Amino acid sequence: MAEQQQKDSPSGSLPILTWSPSPTNSILLISPKNEILLLRRVKKSSAFASAHVFPGGHIDPEDGALPPQADVRLHEDNQAYRIGAIRECFEESGILLAKSIKDPSSLLPLDDRERDLGRHAVHNKEVRFQDWVQSHGGIPDTESLYPFTRWLTPFNIPKRFSTQMYLYFLPLAHPGIPQTLHIPTSDGGVEHTEAQFLPATEWLDLARAGQIILFPPQFFLLSLVGDFLTRLESGSKELGGTERLQTQRDKLLEFIKSGDPPWGEKCISPSPLKKKGKRLIMGLDEPGPELKGTDRRGDAERVIRVHFKGNAGKGKEGTSGLEVGWRKDVAEHKEYLETLTRQREGKSHEEGMKRAMRGGKENL
Repeated sequence: MAEQQQKDSPSGSLPILTWSPSPTNSILLISPKNEILLLRRVKKSSAFASAHVFPGGHIDPEDGALPPQADVRLHEDNQAYRIGAIRECFEESGILLAKSIKDPSSLLPLDDRERDLGRHAVHNKEVRFQDWVQSHGGIPDTESLYPFTRWLTPFNIPKRFSTQMYLYFLPLAHPGIPQTLHIPTSDGGVEHTEAQFLPATEWLDLARAGQIILFPPQFFLLSLVGDFLTRLESGSKELGGTERLQTQRDKLLEFIKSGDPPWGEKCISPSPLKKKGKRLIMGLDEPGPELKGTDRRGDAERVIRVHFKGNAGKGKEGTSGLEVGWRKDVAEHKEYLETLTRQREGKSHEEGMKRAMRGGKENL
């Protein structure tokens, strides 16, 4: 079980127990057609059961060293997170994000048999992942991972994670690149039962229709990515399809470098803003208790609207609806801004009246 820590309560009377988050990683893997890979978790999974998730998982000691639990640097991107993300992606989907040492411009070419044997050996810890990649003339492609938010599970949930999210763009279609390198497969039901690339907007539509389960981080990031990576029209190959795909990627990369802080540095720990019945609005601006007092921040402009099904708050009941909205549209926030504006206007009017009265007295 995760280590428990004490956090001062708002009243200062009783301490609140909080569980230390486990360091994890996740990759939004983007296909040559600008589709996103999701894996379906097994029903008996201890986390995110039956949900569709990005490939990723826990950091192994062999992935590299991490700062100690109490160090705020544990929640920053580093080489261990990157190696772990690429290893987990390989174990879970069979897609190896490794460059060829002889030709760094291309992914390491391996046949299906070599890849499957390596995947099995790495998963069963028969061989160290980096050693296996090197023995086949490759090196994990950590430099092509783009940080894309970090998520800290809210402090009141026992099973907590500090998840570094990444974007990775598989090469666009090219005659010299075997497409078998980019065909995902499940791990045989060990952790996942399905592995599939689909457009981000299609994954969102499936979630809204109740056909798949998405948790807030996955839904939120797919919503952001879906604004840029859109399905090409039929016949686009003849109309410069590759150029359009690259343009979409360029605009997405430009977006993740924008904002204050940029999306690669945002740290998000969802917190409730408003709850009514089975509906909850979560703010995304807080970075989590571990980063209190630092300059880390999340997204102050957006919120996630959650509609629970069954017994809300009971964990395994899940949600029947998620949507991303603007914080300025939340009723309480709008009322607060309007009240603040009225107060400022009233104060300005009052100060103006006082100045006028003082001026009148001086003229008497």
